[in-house]
Amino acid sequence: MKVVELAGIGPAPMCAMLLADLGATVLRIDRPEPPELGIPRPLRHNLILRGRPCLALDLKRPEGRDLALRLIEESDALIEGFRPGVTERLGLGPEDCLARNPRLVYGRMTGWGQHGPLAQAAGHDLNYIALTGALDAIGREGQPPTPPLNLVGDFGGGSMYLAVGILAAIISARTTGRGQVVDAAIVDGTAHLMTGFHGLLAAGLFNAQRGTNLLDSGAPFYDCYECADGRWVSIAPIEGRFHAELLQRLGIDTADFPAQSDRARWPEARARLAAAIRTRTRDEWSALLEGTDACFAPVLSMAEAAQHPHMQARGTYLEVDGVVQPAPAPRFSRTPPDTPTPPQPADPASAAAALEAWLPAEEIAAWLAAIPAAARAPG
Repeated sequence: MKVVELAGIGPAPMCAMLLADLGATVLRIDRPEPPELGIPRPLRHNLILRGRPCLALDLKRPEGRDLALRLIEESDALIEGFRPGVTERLGLGPEDCLARNPRLVYGRMTGWGQHGPLAQAAGHDLNYIALTGALDAIGREGQPPTPPLNLVGDFGGGSMYLAVGILAAIISARTTGRGQVVDAAIVDGTAHLMTGFHGLLAAGLFNAQRGTNLLDSGAPFYDCYECADGRWVSIAPIEGRFHAELLQRLGIDTADFPAQSDRARWPEARARLAAAIRTRTRDEWSALLEGTDACFAPVLSMAEAAQHPHMQARGTYLEVDGVVQPAPAPRFSRTPPDTPTPPQPADPASAAAALEAWLPAEEIAAWLAAIPAAARAPG
């Protein structure tokens, strides 16, 4: 599978990284002088750019657009994350590309979607999840809504849905010979992630007030607690038998402990759990509770997570170019992904090697010959 990615920030490159991690041949087309977008960092630390080479093209110039279209002719999919109408103005919109490659899957990543009153407005992850009701549901009782990093919107409701949409559309194209546009809006994907909670709300089983439900820190048996050393642990024994095991291992007398279903006594249960957990350090509780049915895990930092024995046994993290990072996921029994390559600069020599998957040697040579000698020099 071959994918052309028009460079952007956030969810679109994360989708391209995911596909590259799983074995797709992805070529990233960036501007000759990338704009100041996102959080500045050294290239080797911009991990969502891993796994694919980069080609610098000025898409506003005819020669840049023409080479991009030539690459799109040979591709299964294209990924772009601009505001609606930008690629059309560049001559790289869906009509332009599908005319050159009728089997192409044209993946579009936006926050608000390709149409609607907000389609042309600027926004970021927090705004998109705010509009879906997801942000209003995240946080503790009596506290403001809590931004959950940009996992729920950009990457959960955006990148993952675009990847699934592209793969589904490629299956369709290989069956029918016809490509199509995949409109992956973060508001749509995030709303879709909330499907189960809409069901609970309709059934009268979900309170509109945040921090008062089973899974949002309202329940004392589904929350995080501070330990004697100031570190934290998580407990989540929703099922009765797991809850009983936790209490037993914590040394709590269950004779007069509030029933799980007794919401009126949840504050009392929380206070008793908090008092018990504060008697030992996080690592002491880990030694006692990890691997049991108490539904327990220590709250680890990102650095600690990579060192945890379970994560190390599974190879969940790896080191590439001296940078510790998550390994590709999910796992495959017959076709495991290769180790990702580090993010690459838009160097003509490396780009020329990457173009071998798309173009014949004579076209690559002609492209290289058109680049000034100074620009061809490494670095």
